[in-house]
Order: sequence, then structure tokens, then C-alpha cells
Amino acid sequence: MKQLPYTAEVAANTAPLYQRVKHVVPEMEWPVFAPYVDAINRVKREKQAVVLAHNYMTPEIFHCVADFVGDSLQLAREAAKTDAKIIVQAGVHFMAETAKILSPQKTVLIPDMQAGCSLAASITGADVRLLKQKYPGLPVITYVNTSADVKAESDICCTSSNAVDVVESIAAEWGVDTVVMIPDEFLALNVAKQTSVRIITWKGHCEVHERFTAEDIRGMRAANPGLVVLAHPECSPEVVAEADFAGSTSGMISYVGQKRPNRVVLVTECSMSDNVAVEFPDVSFVRPCNLCPHMKRITLPKILHSLETLTTEVFVDELIAVRARAAVEAMLRVKPNTRRLQREAA
Repeated sequence: MKQLPYTAEVAANTAPLYQRVKHVVPEMEWPVFAPYVDAINRVKREKQAVVLAHNYMTPEIFHCVADFVGDSLQLAREAAKTDAKIIVQAGVHFMAETAKILSPQKTVLIPDMQAGCSLAASITGADVRLLKQKYPGLPVITYVNTSADVKAESDICCTSSNAVDVVESIAAEWGVDTVVMIPDEFLALNVAKQTSVRIITWKGHCEVHERFTAEDIRGMRAANPGLVVLAHPECSPEVVAEADFAGSTSGMISYVGQKRPNRVVLVTECSMSDNVAVEFPDVSFVRPCNLCPHMKRITLPKILHSLETLTTEVFVDELIAVRARAAVEAMLRVKPNTRRLQREAA
């Protein structure tokens, strides 16, 4: 796509946005980003569109063109609530599918159909059917980082922020002491440490989070005395054991906002540190730069092209969508355990 010109009008229109991100976006880069930011925000208004941006999007997307931001659970909820005619998912394909499942009457677009997910690719609907045959009578809990056909074969979905509550809720509802939790093995093992419910796992991993090691964490602490370490539960239990706090992306953000550590590292995809740094410029962030190659396929030019041409539209087979929607909606009905949340915040 041809580079758009950085005019005086564009500079004026986008100046407030640049003030917001100037300490994470170099001044020399802004003339490249600003024309697309300006054009995207104009086309959104014209077409009654919204952009949903995951926490792993780069700052010029996350802070300058997104209408709703957050983790998978937050975006799933916003997709269901928005009255916009068009949803552009700045994230990966399973997120766009989830938006379509919850908003079947809306046009859902993803700027790059190749924005996939190693974790989602680790399991299929056929795999889930075999698991149900192997473990009859046990509920299947599926992480939202999965395709629609996997969700359709599941009893309930979860995210990293509500996984413990979902496990305990459905175990009580079904009257069982064991559940199947797929596909992220590390998330399941970390959840198992927080509940008495036995969890049967699947060997799926996130290619970003599985690269972190306990040795990495110890090295960061040695190089940065007083460092506070926040880890995502898609990291291995060994990494989580080395951390001061483990939680979802939204949980990490809440921790930084409430505790205001002097120096912190977010053990997750590296763009998130930039996005949180915008909100808390007084906090020093150590940035271990493990990039998600799939998330980074989403760029400003691709978002603009998607809006202008209404490509690429995401469809979900209606029979699959109905069953997948039931699993997602079951998750959204689970009420958080307020006592556990209070303990985490302490």
C-alpha cells in the first residue's frame, strides 16, 4: 500500500493522539503512522465501524484507532454489546470468530486472514470429540484461544482471567471433581494449583509464552534489583513460580495501576509493556521482547484497507456458531469469586 502523505491537516488532527503515545512511539515514526490513524478514524465514523484491539497490538493501533481494548474476555463482551454495523478485529483469527459468534448480524472483519495462533492450531473439533469419548461424563472447558469448531464441541469457554472461576463453577454444576481443560497445558497446570478440582490437560502451548524460562526470570532480577515480575498464566508453572504475581493481561494492568511498582517486567508479549507504559509513565518497564508473529501481522495500513474494502470478512457456519455461542455465553454467565479476587489484590 502506498504511503499516505503527512500533511499539516493530518498533523493537527492527530496531535492529541501523539501526545498520548509520544514516550513509546519515536517522533520520527509518527509521520508514517499519523496519516493512517487519521484516515482510519475518519472511515470508522463514515461506516459506523469500531475497532477491537487486543492488549498485544502495537501502541499506534491500541491507543490511536481502537474503540475497545483489552484481553479476550473484555473484547468478547464488547463485541456482544456494540451497536456498530462493522467490527474490525485488531487481533488474531479466533478473536474475530468469537466476535462473529456473539454478533452474527454484524459484519466482522480481520485485516489479515493469516493472523492465526499457535495455541489455537494445536487442537481441532475432532480432537475434542475423541477426548469426550475418552472421558465420558466430564465437562470440557475450552480456552477462548481456539477455533469456533473447537468451542462448538465444548461445554463452556474460559479466559486466563476467569479460568479458576469457570473450573470451579462447572465442576459444582456437574457434580464432578475432575474436568477436561484445553488446549493450553500451562494455563491448566497453573489453574490446577489454585483449585481442588482435578484437571485433565492437553499439550498445547503459546509460542510466545512457552519461550520464557525460570532462568530468564532470575536473570532479569539479577540485572534489575528490586524488579517486580508479573507473569501470564500461559507461561510454564516454573516461570509462574518465579513471579511475584501471575494473571491475565487485564490482571497485570490492574496490578501495575494499584501497586505502582518502581520497576516491573510483564512476562508476556512485548507490545503490552508499551501500551501499559502509556497509562503509567511513572513506572519503569523492563521489556523482554518476545513478539507474537501473528499479532504483528495487523498493521495500520491493513486496518485501513480492511475498512475501505470490507475485507476480509469472517464467517462462521451457523450450526457451529450456535453451539460455540452457547459455550461462550455459558462463560459470560459465570460470576467471579469475589473472595479470590480480593486475595489476589492483597
